[in-house]
Amino acid sequence: MNRSLAKLLSVVFHPLLMPTYLFAFILFYLPTYVVSLPPTNRWMMLGLIVFSTFVIPGLGAYAMMRAGQIDSLEMNRREQRRMPLFFTCLCYSVTTYLLHREPVFDAIFYFVMGTIAASVFFAFLVSLFWKVSAHSIGVGGSLGLLLVLNMIIPEALLLIPIMLMITIAGAVLSARLALQAHTPAQVYSGFGGGLLLAGVVAVFM
Repeated sequence: MNRSLAKLLSVVFHPLLMPTYLFAFILFYLPTYVVSLPPTNRWMMLGLIVFSTFVIPGLGAYAMMRAGQIDSLEMNRREQRRMPLFFTCLCYSVTTYLLHREPVFDAIFYFVMGTIAASVFFAFLVSLFWKVSAHSIGVGGSLGLLLVLNMIIPEALLLIPIMLMITIAGAVLSARLALQAHTPAQVYSGFGGGLLLAGVVAVFM
């Protein structure tokens, strides 16, 4: 794969952006009876997700880079991933709690956000002793969530989104390998871990 394309895919499907894509899909694609929020409030909901799952963790990582705690936002060194991942996990956990606490939010929001938070915590735990691909965990978890949603909402007709997500996952995994950002083991284990985690969380939530 061309390095420019690989870099573009890595940016467009950055792990911090996956919650935004998933919630946009839920808010504007799933049948209206699944999401009780009025259409006028759905953009506000999406804005909340962008702010809490992308803006705040991104600013946190940038602040850590400016303070010299990490070399770059790419965090190529395993030991430098721990603090950003922990901070992101904290942000995602707080978001999950808020979605669970407020009755105005549908249960599907709590389930999806909880799964994403669990995947980040998984990435944090693995980073304590091994470098794993966060991109792979992100696309694997996203595919897992779509598969779970397809089982619990079969009338949503998610076959095409699932096929599209499989294609995206393959492209992202290939991009990470092309950039030599990870070994095949780090990429495939991240994908498998994210995919499996979505199913495990679905059982307990």
